[in-house]
Amino acid sequence: MSDEPQQQGWTPRDATAADPPDTDKRHGTETGPDDTDQAPGEDETPEADEARADDEDSNDDEARAEEEAGDDEEPATGQAAPADEDPDGDEEPDRPASSPHKEQAGATATAAMNARTKKGRASRPKRTGWRRAVPTWRVTLGALLFASLLVIGGLVTGYLLVDIPPANAAATAQTNVYLYEDGTHIARDGDVNRENVSLDKIPLPVRRAVLAAEDRDFYSAPAIDPMAMVRAAWNTVTGKGKQSGSTITQQYVKNYYLGQEQTITRKVKEFFIAIKLGRNQSKNEILEGYLNTSYFGRNAYGIQAAAHAYYGKDVEDLDIAQGAYLASLLNAPNAYDVATYPENKQAALARWKYVLGGMVKEKWLSAADRADLTFPMPERAKPVSGLSGQGGYIVQAVKDYLAARGILDEKTLATGGHRITTTLQRGKQDALSAAVDEQVNSELDSEREADRNVRVGGVSVEPATGKVVAMYGGIDYTKQFVNNATRRDYQVGSTFKPFVIAAAVENRSTTQDGHPINPNTVYVGDSKRPVQGWTGARYAPENEDDVSYGPIPVRRAADESVNAVFAQMAVDVGPSRVMDTAIALGLPRTTPDLSPSPSIALGPATASVLDMAGAYATLANHGKHTDYTLVESITKNGAEVPLPEPSSEQAVTREAADTTTAVLRGVVDGGTGSAAQSAGRPAAGKTGTAEEDRAAWFAGYTPELATVIAVMGQNPKTGAQTPLYGALGMSRINGGGAPAQIWGQYTAAALEGTPVQGFDLRLAPGSNEPPPGQRDPRSPESGNPEDPYRPRDPGEQAGTGRDGGPYGVGGAGSRPGLGEGPGTGPAGPPGRIPRPGPPGRIPRTPTGAGSPTAPVTPVAPDPATPPAGPTGPAARPH
Repeated sequence: MSDEPQQQGWTPRDATAADPPDTDKRHGTETGPDDTDQAPGEDETPEADEARADDEDSNDDEARAEEEAGDDEEPATGQAAPADEDPDGDEEPDRPASSPHKEQAGATATAAMNARTKKGRASRPKRTGWRRAVPTWRVTLGALLFASLLVIGGLVTGYLLVDIPPANAAATAQTNVYLYEDGTHIARDGDVNRENVSLDKIPLPVRRAVLAAEDRDFYSAPAIDPMAMVRAAWNTVTGKGKQSGSTITQQYVKNYYLGQEQTITRKVKEFFIAIKLGRNQSKNEILEGYLNTSYFGRNAYGIQAAAHAYYGKDVEDLDIAQGAYLASLLNAPNAYDVATYPENKQAALARWKYVLGGMVKEKWLSAADRADLTFPMPERAKPVSGLSGQGGYIVQAVKDYLAARGILDEKTLATGGHRITTTLQRGKQDALSAAVDEQVNSELDSEREADRNVRVGGVSVEPATGKVVAMYGGIDYTKQFVNNATRRDYQVGSTFKPFVIAAAVENRSTTQDGHPINPNTVYVGDSKRPVQGWTGARYAPENEDDVSYGPIPVRRAADESVNAVFAQMAVDVGPSRVMDTAIALGLPRTTPDLSPSPSIALGPATASVLDMAGAYATLANHGKHTDYTLVESITKNGAEVPLPEPSSEQAVTREAADTTTAVLRGVVDGGTGSAAQSAGRPAAGKTGTAEEDRAAWFAGYTPELATVIAVMGQNPKTGAQTPLYGALGMSRINGGGAPAQIWGQYTAAALEGTPVQGFDLRLAPGSNEPPPGQRDPRSPESGNPEDPYRPRDPGEQAGTGRDGGPYGVGGAGSRPGLGEGPGTGPAGPPGRIPRPGPPGRIPRTPTGAGSPTAPVTPVAPDPATPPAGPTGPAARPH
């Protein structure tokens, strides 16, 4: 190696490449002056140009070196000059320059190398024909790798971006279900017919039937099944029918979180949510959600609603065959409803067999048990038990009850999903409805204008427990919206009078002259007699039909419902005490028109039928008041909703309550409520009539049941209260008529088959005897032959009346206080208003001594003649 410094730009690579003759000979070419001077790309073939383009990057350095060298070089001669030649001999070696020969040689070597590469590539066979359309393995591998990365990236991105959303409103909407005490259905309240149940309430065979129909590998397979999705897509595309490859998890996601729309976006969301849900929830939770959200046809969402829609029972009562049929419906509800569409029987039967076959295959059902099963024909479709009939009245009453006691407010109840078991008993409810239908509804005539205004309300309560066992709110909730059993806008009339008796005994009250008040205390029963001892405005109530009774004991005044006696008694007791007693017995303190005045005794207060039933139940329960209850239990999604314990307290003493009961027994046994004897039971009760005959009441009880019935008049268009004159073809409707008849028929049916119970009464002292110094002038113990009230032999001529002093006692058969004169009525206790004949008949005015009271057939009033008002001539029980 020379010690001289190398020329600038000289490298070992240049030296290696500088042998153009050998290189050209190896390839069979010659190097000439024209070749070395040729510009890049000149005279090249397309293949060579392609090869050059492919090698541009790899030979970039050499190409740049060639271009730099070619800028100043002389035309090549093919002869190399000596490396140390210096023609001038005076060049300094501090920047040695390569000789033109050496530079030419290096450039030539580089060009030769490029040519060899290009020629090698150009010599490969060309891809012709169909092979040009097939990608090479390098391209295929690269594409697969790119696609894999794209899919993985998409999955990761989708998993991160798609969250589990809140449940959609339709999936969470449920009905509130109202049940009788025995668990049978009354009504459903809500837009969506769904009632969620926990998985443990669904029998295992029913669950397995669903799995056999929809996803047999549910418990072992992942949340999604890509192969099933591909298979379903292929079957759909190839014309084998539209199929779904969704797992139960995916179907649940669609039902609960998304919707039923058939879009790619929904399917993508469903895919990712199902994956996440499979990681966050157990299989049992997913299956429970699926069974509660799936649609089974007949507007039934969820398997509990389906069980009622097709078999009229709770899901827990389904057998294997019925469960398999419901599982079949999941595939296509309308296509397999054999009751609604009988032509679907073969298809439904085939699907049912498929489900059972799957159960056998999965060893969930033995072949022998399968052979014993027969197709369970479902019931015919019927309207969902909504708010028609009595259902709507009951639902509204329960809502009011829950809200008033702070158990569930309206907003919470509106969320749905509550299973409310009421205290109502189906048998008694049916008996009450039947009695109203037979005694009133069947007698209504659309041609009679008065009949269009008739309304009926009724409530029955168990005295010992306070449970409401029957309620009648009207003819149909969808036709008459207002519940006649709970409304508080009709006067209770004389059904309030027993509260005055109870208050008198409870407070040991006395009359104005100091005599203790008991059932035998004698009062003046003259119509329009001003009350004594009242410091307020003058008050002189009129008796029914303006009849005056003279001296009359409390017991008999209750039988005849004498207003004058009870108004005076209320003043003697104290109107405030009477009001407090009524509230203690069960009337709400907020009852409209319940105020402490003498008129309180005549019932201007507008308590509801339900309120009055609760108060009378307290009397039946010997004065012990238990808050009435309409609800036995409440659950939501299987969890119990706490209910307050019913309170119970002694409202009045037992003696006060039982003494009142003794008086009210006489009303049924021989007073205005005698129609209630049709119950065939020992009974106590009281009739009542609202002002202007706008309502007629009967409130009564046996030891087992307290029931109140009211017939009301209301214009269906204006809502105004109307008199009941002419309704049911009667000149008047009173408490002893239709209300007492309904009461008797219902009570007999409700207690049918139970032992007859008598009243166990503990009376206040003196209740069986008149107070000292007082005697009932009509008492049979009177032996005075001059006593006009003593019993007479049949056919005995009525005596001559006489002035009876301050009581105005008149002759036999005449109205008391009318002075002397022969009696015009039958022999017997004078001054008595004739007893009613058959229930509901208006008694005929008696004529002739000794003749029995004869009933008359009611005649519809002449439209041109206004009906008799409360002071009209016709006598009637009150």
